[in-house]
Amino acid sequence: MRPIPDKAFVLASHNKGKLREFADLLAPFGYNVRSAAELGLTEPAETGTTFEENAYIKAHAAATATGLPALADDSGMCADALDGAPGVYTADWATKSDGSRDFYMAMEKTEKLLREKGAISPEQRRARFVAVLCLCFPDGEAEYYRGEVEGRLVWPPRGKLGFGYDPVFQPDGYATTFGEMTAEQKHGWKPGEPHALSHRARAFKKFAEARLS
Repeated sequence: MRPIPDKAFVLASHNKGKLREFADLLAPFGYNVRSAAELGLTEPAETGTTFEENAYIKAHAAATATGLPALADDSGMCADALDGAPGVYTADWATKSDGSRDFYMAMEKTEKLLREKGAISPEQRRARFVAVLCLCFPDGEAEYYRGEVEGRLVWPPRGKLGFGYDPVFQPDGYATTFGEMTAEQKHGWKPGEPHALSHRARAFKKFAEARLS
């Protein structure tokens, strides 16, 4: 496996919530990690139609701009009753006309569409969070790590922790939403432990086992 020189790479994200989660996940490993936001990199247009394509676009842009390997995440929520929407357009549903993001607005839109589809009962409100990590080198060589977590969508939103659609997503086997869980509860994984709860933690666990151990 191709090494990461000097244990240094760029985290290709400007999303503060994601950056907090990755900081928590990366803390035990001693890597030298800087974010695209910290380096003042421009955010590329996410024109892909899959999580893998969008993760690659972000990672490749950061890698070519810095000359360092870059790690990018693309993630989203997929509702069965909405034929997998919003999917790769999860963040777009939260984008306002001025370019800012309002995830409560996005959650309201999701709930409205679910009700229009008649998705009222828990079994009709099945959904999953998906995260794909892409590690890309400056020459374009890339690796992918995918994580998913199944659950259902609830209404009204519960909890003010996490970010994005966390307050309306209740993972299988839990009575609380991601929005009601601490970062440690949501990740559900530490080095040497086999369990990972969130989609991002599950993708990161695969990455860590392959690359950081």
